Amino acid sequence: MHFINEMGQYFQSLGVWGLCLNSFIESFFLVPPPDFLLIILDLDNPDRAMYYAFLCTIASALGGAFGYFIGRWGGRPVFDWIFSGLQKKGNSKAKEYFDKVEELYNQYGAWAVFFAAFTPIPYKVFTIASGILKMNFVAFMLASIVGRGMRFFIVSLVLMIFGEQIKDNIELVILAATFVIIAFFVILYKKRKSLVK
Repeated sequence: MHFINEMGQYFQSLGVWGLCLNSFIESFFLVPPPDFLLIILDLDNPDRAMYYAFLCTIASALGGAFGYFIGRWGGRPVFDWIFSGLQKKGNSKAKEYFDKVEELYNQYGAWAVFFAAFTPIPYKVFTIASGILKMNFVAFMLASIVGRGMRFFIVSLVLMIFGEQIKDNIELVILAATFVIIAFFVILYKKRKSLVK
């Protein structure tokens, strides 16, 4: 935890470059989410909030691609090593994470990456697992860019409009947007199914 706090302070000291570096590394390794630094920069300079969201999105997607190839070339041993620090009652949660990701892939395919990229679900777990499971790289990147982009642009847009008064509830805003999007696709799926019949 001390290491993660120090990393967060280091990224913050670098300003915009720190935001890019934080977004890139967080896509495949255990460092603080870039949202915290994005919020700080947005509140300091609201006129550049969309620019910060754009940088955050691009850096995060590139980091996701890096994580994908870590998984593709390193396989399960690398995945287990990276996430061995996540402990639960003395046991590593790496296997539990991977099994859950594999289950979600089997059910939802690229949508699993999209929701991991957009919601507070650990995106880094999905990037590396995507490579291990040999997911289509183009589908992976599209899901990552759209998911990460929606997350960061919503954060920046909300902060541009509401400022300080909303910053402590930003995760609730993201979750609410997630539920709206899920509901939209569920309705779309049901309508398409009824038309096929």
